[in-house]
Amino acid sequence: MGGGAFRCGCRRVPAAGFAFNCSRNAVGALSSTNTPRFCRGELLPWLARFLRRWAPVCLKLHVLASGSKGNAAIVENAATGEGLLIDCGLCKRDFLARAAEAGFDVRRLRGVLVTHAHSDHTKCLGVVLRSLAKEGVRVPLYAHPETVRESGPLQQVRDDGLAELRPLAAGDVLGLAGMQVHPFATSHDAAVSFGFRVECEGEALGYLTDSGCVSAAAHEALSGVRLLALESNHCPSMLKTCGYPYYLQQRIASDEGHLSNSQAADELAALLHPGLEAVVAMHVSQESNTYVIPRRTLGQVLADAGHSAQLSVALQQQLVSL
Repeated sequence: MGGGAFRCGCRRVPAAGFAFNCSRNAVGALSSTNTPRFCRGELLPWLARFLRRWAPVCLKLHVLASGSKGNAAIVENAATGEGLLIDCGLCKRDFLARAAEAGFDVRRLRGVLVTHAHSDHTKCLGVVLRSLAKEGVRVPLYAHPETVRESGPLQQVRDDGLAELRPLAAGDVLGLAGMQVHPFATSHDAAVSFGFRVECEGEALGYLTDSGCVSAAAHEALSGVRLLALESNHCPSMLKTCGYPYYLQQRIASDEGHLSNSQAADELAALLHPGLEAVVAMHVSQESNTYVIPRRTLGQVLADAGHSAQLSVALQQQLVSL
């Protein structure tokens, strides 16, 4: 991928969804009149809800904090209690308190993934990793070499020996905590930036924040997931009047900035499929957005499609778990 900033093509691709097996063995003794409905690629909504209710869940997402003041999230393997930390711009006290509130034992962390170098995603890595080390927990930290070069906190982690730094690149497949992690490139004004698709026991989670647009590759990585964490950063009209200087407004609204509420709504509409169970709006600005607007905007997408997915909005100061 190189060291330069990723340029987003802003191309759309049809939502891949799940490729269902349309045989009678796969869906039970269906009448011939029902079979074509399944073979069009969409499971009947009522049957999807029934199957989800009884299927074991492998993946959980705990958003400890989300926003310009600090970001951190834990992806948990519910079968083992192990987990991965995505970013850490959250102070040690709040990190430990919200992880405990989520019922996650931080001694079960098995790795740290860094999306990009900006301080709201990295500034507290050192203090948190130092605290974990005192508990006997030492985990590998995955970051692109350009991210390390761009980030003082990551360099401090490396120099203090708080974690083994391992390279991260789009297209990698990482086996961690019984889960498979697939990093993909996002479009942001950092040297390099990533989102993640995490898979476990036949289900998947998609995680995308800090991206000014959604490329075809990112869209594909988010398709067919059960849990979706999707940036819904700003309201364009509020951005113009929020008091930010013009250059910052332009940065946020650019293809290397952040997704707006309407961009998030368009992406969600393209990603809808019967197996999508929960959506959380991420990185909501406290200056150019409100927590109400993403809930209303994304909720309208679900309502228009008659979709039953649970909708949440990630908060800066409180835990949100899926």
